[in-house]
Amino acid sequence: MANSTQSAPSPILRAALVKSLHDHWLVFLIEGIVLIVLGLLAVVVPVIASLAVTIFIGWLFLIGGAVGLAMTLVARHAPGFWLSVLSAAVAIGAGAVLIWWPVGGVFSLTLVLTGYFIADGVVSIMLAIEHRRQFSHAWGWLLAAGIVDLLLAAIIISGLPGTAAWAIGLIVGIDLMFGGSSLVVIALRARTPLL
Repeated sequence: MANSTQSAPSPILRAALVKSLHDHWLVFLIEGIVLIVLGLLAVVVPVIASLAVTIFIGWLFLIGGAVGLAMTLVARHAPGFWLSVLSAAVAIGAGAVLIWWPVGGVFSLTLVLTGYFIADGVVSIMLAIEHRRQFSHAWGWLLAAGIVDLLLAAIIISGLPGTAAWAIGLIVGIDLMFGGSSLVVIALRARTPLL
């Protein structure tokens, strides 16, 4: 078992991090506020946020597939050429579908998200039960997280296809608000450095 002091940052590294956070606290504060505002917008209009996320993912697939195809053609004598071409073509096709038919893409991504919630919920509950003796003070949080994942999946499934329109946007919005809030707290804390 590794020594816990080995994973702790050195005092020099910690001091450099604290100084950097103190010097740039306003940047973190502004970024946090922007993320909170974007998150609130996504929560208020989750349908538009869902479409925006789907189109963004579509562009990522399309660009990634095009770059992958170009690199494969440049290295056409490398092993696995046809599999690389096929992989790039699938990415380009998936990107095109998500961009040109984002409503269908939102439904597909919602199904994937629901599958993730189910799998993560089951695994979290199993881990909580397995580790309740070792982590007697914290295993309940892991159990609660698993139950929440399963409840989210049940809510999404029970309202399909209607929930597909807002589920991704709402979840992305909530995530942005939490991420932004954490940046705001870090920025305000870093404004006055620890001595």
